[in-house]
Amino acid sequence: MVKSGQVAQFGFSNPDRGRLGMEVLDLAVLRRRLTDDTLTKVHRTDFHQMLLVTAGSCTTMVDFVDHTCVPGTLLHVSPGRVLRLPQGDAEAFMVLFTPAFPPPLDGTRPVLSPFGPAVRTIPKAERAVVTRAVQDLRQEYRRNVLTNEPVDLLRQLLGALLLRIARLPHDAGPEHSDARFERFQQELERSFAATRNAAEYAARIGYSLRSLNRICLAATGRSAKALIDARVALEAKRLLVHTDLSSAAIGHRLGFSEATNFTKFFTREAGMSPGAFRQ
Repeated sequence: MVKSGQVAQFGFSNPDRGRLGMEVLDLAVLRRRLTDDTLTKVHRTDFHQMLLVTAGSCTTMVDFVDHTCVPGTLLHVSPGRVLRLPQGDAEAFMVLFTPAFPPPLDGTRPVLSPFGPAVRTIPKAERAVVTRAVQDLRQEYRRNVLTNEPVDLLRQLLGALLLRIARLPHDAGPEHSDARFERFQQELERSFAATRNAAEYAARIGYSLRSLNRICLAATGRSAKALIDARVALEAKRLLVHTDLSSAAIGHRLGFSEATNFTKFFTREAGMSPGAFRQ
């Protein structure tokens, strides 16, 4: 673990088999492993975290949005997102894995994407199937730790679980997987600190601004400019909490030439000043 500012940065480390790029455990085991301070600390990781709630309830925070998790809730936190571990009496399975561990399957891309939903509600008709897939994965994980066998079956079982999750319905709707919108997301992730001009993004991916807005509205109900500003504001929030950089330095890093312009932008997007948000 590396601490930076007020957020702890965790790299993947398997306590059972050092070089294995995944771990399957119960939330209760993780709670016993970590200190009370770590359990409540906001953190980010370089690995995927999946949590399937099976009993009880809890609240957790992902990228500064609070979520209530009850049985049937599937939480997925991709690398780089900011998380506070669940607080409450929930019982849950956890699947932790590095980005390189799952098999390369086209069908799992929407699940592993950094743009995907953090929380899904598994329909009652699907809960037994998904829970069984996690239990099979946990059983194979325990066998692998004991026998030190090749990880091929373990990787394929993880792939099967991800494929099952990918076909679940979620609030984003069918347009969320639109390849055109995905290209915009990828370009936004590369360039949000360099430009907030929606027309530039449209030109970079080969569309008119009008077409890009239509694509974004269909996928999210928001314009391209609104999505760009939201991504910049999210990064500003992460930097305010994750680093000790001044507000002016964060604004400069995100492409604002004047500190006052950044403060006005952030206050409009977040509803409070950068200093108030950091506190």
